[in-house]
Amino acid sequence: MKRTFLFSILALVPAAFLPLVAIGQTSPSGNPGAAEPAEKTYKYFVYAGYAYTSLNQVNESRFGLQGFNVSVTRNWGRYFGLTAEGDFYKFALGSPEVVGSTAKPSVDSVLLGPELHAQLYGPFSGFAHVLLGGEHTAGESQTPDISFAGGPGGGMEYSINPRLSVRAVGDYIGASFSVTGNSSELAFSPHKTWDSRASIGVVYRF
Repeated sequence: MKRTFLFSILALVPAAFLPLVAIGQTSPSGNPGAAEPAEKTYKYFVYAGYAYTSLNQVNESRFGLQGFNVSVTRNWGRYFGLTAEGDFYKFALGSPEVVGSTAKPSVDSVLLGPELHAQLYGPFSGFAHVLLGGEHTAGESQTPDISFAGGPGGGMEYSINPRLSVRAVGDYIGASFSVTGNSSELAFSPHKTWDSRASIGVVYRF
């Protein structure tokens, strides 16, 4: 008799937990057995923003130039992407370093490279990239005016919603331009330059 009573009690224990199991299998929408919707991921995003660059590669230059930066990134998975970026800088910030200089330089570049990105905390995420490509200068007498260019960069992003974010970017781009085009002896005599760049703008995913 005692043995039968004990088996009855043990049988009641799993039966008491059955309602809890059923609740755990109910989806947030209230439909029992329905799978939770997967988080939406986007393969591409475009970025556009205000940009600034220092101007070490141009002689008798202004302190820096303002312009814009645009890029397109193709994502593979959650952490890796390939970025193609274009920059244009024309509008002077500051006065010429050499008094009386009439140079009005502009700089543009096209760069390509891998990007690593990850969610950091809540709506904040971070990224790092290495970009390589070409850079062009105009509005002054450098020879040559096109150089191989590239360097590291990265930044932070704040997500407004799954499609829209605000992004801040910083890069350190190296190039190799001639010392001066005013002297025939020094034309095509390159030297390395490194320019810091910064940009802030909007990301749209699709």
